[in-house]
Parts: sequence; C-alpha cells; structure tokens
Amino acid sequence: MVACQADRFLSGSAGVYTDNDPGTERNPMRDESDFTRLTEPFRKELLAHCYRMLASYDEAEDLVQETYLRAWRSFGTFEGRSSVRVWLYRIATNACLTALDNRKRRPLPSGLGAPSNDPYGEPAAAGPDIEWLQPIPDALVTPADQDPAMVAATRDGLRLALVASLQRLPPKQRAVLILREVLAFSANEVAVMLGTTHTAVKSSLQRARANLGDPQPTDLAGDLDERRLLEQYIYGFENADLAVLEQALRQDASLEMVGTTTWFDGRKTCVPYLANVIGQPGDWRMVPTRANGQPAVVSYYRGEPFGLAVLDIRVDGLKGIAVFAGSDLVTSFSPSAA
Repeated sequence: MVACQADRFLSGSAGVYTDNDPGTERNPMRDESDFTRLTEPFRKELLAHCYRMLASYDEAEDLVQETYLRAWRSFGTFEGRSSVRVWLYRIATNACLTALDNRKRRPLPSGLGAPSNDPYGEPAAAGPDIEWLQPIPDALVTPADQDPAMVAATRDGLRLALVASLQRLPPKQRAVLILREVLAFSANEVAVMLGTTHTAVKSSLQRARANLGDPQPTDLAGDLDERRLLEQYIYGFENADLAVLEQALRQDASLEMVGTTTWFDGRKTCVPYLANVIGQPGDWRMVPTRANGQPAVVSYYRGEPFGLAVLDIRVDGLKGIAVFAGSDLVTSFSPSAA
C-alpha cells in the first residue's frame, strides 16, 4: 500500500499532516485519471458546502480550487481508511475555517437592523466595509443526474434565510451544524474532519442549534404554486400592475435591497415601495432562473441589465424578496449562462 502519513492526515493523530511534510511520496499506482475519477463527482457539492460556510460564491469557488489542489498533492498518500468524500470534506472544511479567521460575517440588510418605515425615501447607503451575502446559481451546485429527493435536499440547504442564519454562528459551530444537520455526516466522521472528539462535536452541535433556532420553513410551495406565484411576480412588474404584485404578497412579506441597509417588513410598507419602482408597462423585463434553491428572476430595466431578485415562495404567497443589484449578476444567473 502507501506510506502511513495518510493515517495522520485523516485521523489528526501524531501531529497534523500537511502537503509539505517531508518524506511524503506519491504512490506511483495513482495518476491524474484516478484522481479525477474519484474526486470530480463531489465538485458541485463541495462548492455548495464552501458557499454555506462563507456566504460568498466567489470565495467558495476559490476554496474549491484550493481543496482540489491540496487533495491532489496528498492523493498519493491517501490510504482509503475513510471515504474519498469524507477526505475531501475534511480538506474543504478546514480550508474554509482558515479563510474565516478574523473575518466578519456576510449579512443581508435584515441582519443589520430594524426595517424601514419610509417606503418613499431612497434606500440607505451602506458603509464600504460591509461584505454582503452573495447569491449562488442553482445550476452550479445541483448535479443534473441527482434524483428529485436529493435535488430538494440540496436546495433546502442553500436557502438565503438559512445561509444568512448560519453566518451568525462561530465558524466551528457553523461547520459542525452544516456537516451534521445539512449533510448528514456522522458525529464520528465530523470529529475526524475537524480533528476533534465525538463528545466535542455533540457539544458544538447543541450550542449551534440553540444559537440558530429553526430557520427552515415548513410551508414551502409545491411546484405548481411556485410557478404560479413566480409568473404573477413577473407579470406584475412587466405590466406595471401593482394590484397583481400586492395580491401575490403575504401580509408578513419582506423586501430587502441588498447593498443598502434598507429593508421592509410587511405588505403595508412593501407595496408603497414597489409602487415607486414599478414604472410603466414595458420598463421591466424579467427572465426566470433559480438561485439558492429558490425561484428567482434576472431583471432588465428599460433594456439595461439591472440585477437579480430571489423569491421566498410559500404555499400562500410571496414571503420574501431579496433584490441584488448588479449587471454582473444578470450575466451569471441568466439561464443561458448556467
């Protein structure tokens, strides 16, 4: 077989094994084709994992590349005492924890303060030091060949509300909760990944649950209701029909203008704000897409790329709208770019 350094890398015993340990020798029986065959199937789910940890699509992509680089460097010493999946998640999770050192959380506007009561004013500018939670295209994190149940589970674990809530947790608690609750790894597997004990994992999970609460909705719309409300949202904007938009919103609907500190809580303030921005028929064009496991639209205003809106659709209406302005998002989330 191969040298015993892999044992140290996977178990965390006898010190911490790194790619640069002296004496590491590549197994000549393993080549690039073996590495690609064994590791490539996990690329999309690793991107989703890094995204949940960091709430940044850009940083998650960088860390997945770093994960694969580290994995390739140590592939020759991997003995297979744990699965390739556990091995890759260990590398990715620890890369994320290192990246999160001394890093502020990425919020949505609702995570920064109270809602606005003035739907007629300009959205409040945010300071340059705020790094916002970024959306992520579904197509990049949902394998096309997954069964419907797996697709649903992947989407549920990426919802904006959940990702935003995770950012409130300390990084180690965040990692434990994601690995245990979202990805369903065993406590022993998580202990191996984080170089800690089964008891410590259980304790971290309890604290994370207490701090997080339960951000996962239980009243999500089915496919038909989801499609109907998405079409209603698009029709209302493209035809400047405020009544249609108002009908789609729940009483407790929220509207967030990401990039500003402004957000609205309740239909009573959301509707007047929408009245200010809806314009005339034909001003807006919207193309359906998916982001964070949720229905979304890329939008154009008077022919120019505007941004992305991610919709939180429940069985009885629109619960939330998160608007991300930026022409780059139109390019990234357009269905043709997926």
